[in-house]
Amino acid sequence: MIPRYSRPEMVAIWSPETKFRIWFEIEAHACDALAELGVIPRESAKNIWDKGGKAEFEVARIDEIEREVKHDVIAFLTHLSEFIGPDSRFVHQGMTSSDVLDTCLSVQLARASDLLLADMDVLLEALKRRAFEHKHTLTIGRSHGIHAEPTTFGVKLAQAYAEFSRCRERLVAARAEIATCAISGAVGTFANIDPRVEEHVAKALGLSVEPVSTQVIPRDRHAMYFATLGVIASSVERLATEIRHLQRTEVLEAEEFFSAGQKGSSAMPHKRNPVLTENLTGLARLVRGMALPAMENVALWHERDISHSSVERMIAPDATVTLDFALMRLAGVIDKLLIYPENMQKNLDLLGGLVHSQRVLLALTQKGVSREDSYSLVQRNAMPVWRGEGNFLELLKADKDVAAKLSDKELEELFDFGYHTKHVDTIFKRVFGEA
Repeated sequence: MIPRYSRPEMVAIWSPETKFRIWFEIEAHACDALAELGVIPRESAKNIWDKGGKAEFEVARIDEIEREVKHDVIAFLTHLSEFIGPDSRFVHQGMTSSDVLDTCLSVQLARASDLLLADMDVLLEALKRRAFEHKHTLTIGRSHGIHAEPTTFGVKLAQAYAEFSRCRERLVAARAEIATCAISGAVGTFANIDPRVEEHVAKALGLSVEPVSTQVIPRDRHAMYFATLGVIASSVERLATEIRHLQRTEVLEAEEFFSAGQKGSSAMPHKRNPVLTENLTGLARLVRGMALPAMENVALWHERDISHSSVERMIAPDATVTLDFALMRLAGVIDKLLIYPENMQKNLDLLGGLVHSQRVLLALTQKGVSREDSYSLVQRNAMPVWRGEGNFLELLKADKDVAAKLSDKELEELFDFGYHTKHVDTIFKRVFGEA
């Protein structure tokens, strides 16, 4: 998590100040519930809120205490007692450190999810706008990197919109799964704290109750969460890679916006490189790489251990901050993407009409020629064109076996680009709805 690839709002979620504030709120809400149950005096619960709520927790002071006690939650509670005074004896009643740590992590991941969902909304809006802008802009579709058949650039962007819509749905589900609260005490039995305290804290923080916490929230939830972030990152990379290919000099159907004064190379003044999408490819690798450690965290010893702790202290902020940055960078790339329909048409014409080969094949089968013979007839005329020797349509017209089945007019009709785009409206309705 470095400033170059970070946005302040997401970084703030993972700051020590935010963490300690959430820790305090967990403890204070628990005190409210304990007061309601008659376990601690109501005046003490109020005093804890009054003094702790106004406190400016000193990170350096907490770190100083931790260096002595070697325990972060105890260090925080010790510092908190410096503000609250004698009533601090009622803080953390019947609780264990994981109650605070795990519930806090749930709050942070839920807040991070809300920012990521907002990012995705910005990206989806940009994709939708550009998709409709180029709904009927003809371009070549490629399979294996080789010219296949015509499509439209709008359909390409509609595919990305549909993919990120699925990603958004997955993140909504992952947020719901991760947003759980555990205030169940040592080994999760509620022996020293009433389950109603957990219910109160969960409601106050906008979380659901963890059914069985075993002192820690089960890490299958976290594994699913970070796996979801990894899938989203893969979708970021898929679209970034498409743009990188389209920006290649030999293709140049689209490219990243190049601002006035921007430099592409320290050595070659002519260069305009896809640096943003290359960067996105790298960032996606990082986010995806954090999914596996989260899965390995699932297998803890017995009711709990802390082998997961060091992992989560790193991957939780790094994965969410990195993906937040990547999504907004990708949204900016799509918003300002330079698109060149004239180059798309030039590339469509590059193979002398070969992109219509399937239509000719199907037309011959409709005229009674076997599929195998039809394929051979079309391929023997296509291969010279592939080598740059002639025009596909003219070669077909000159082939006596083809001409015996298809007239010149019929052949010419098979080379209509509009044939390939006749269902674009259907695709768009499926992706974007009737509106």
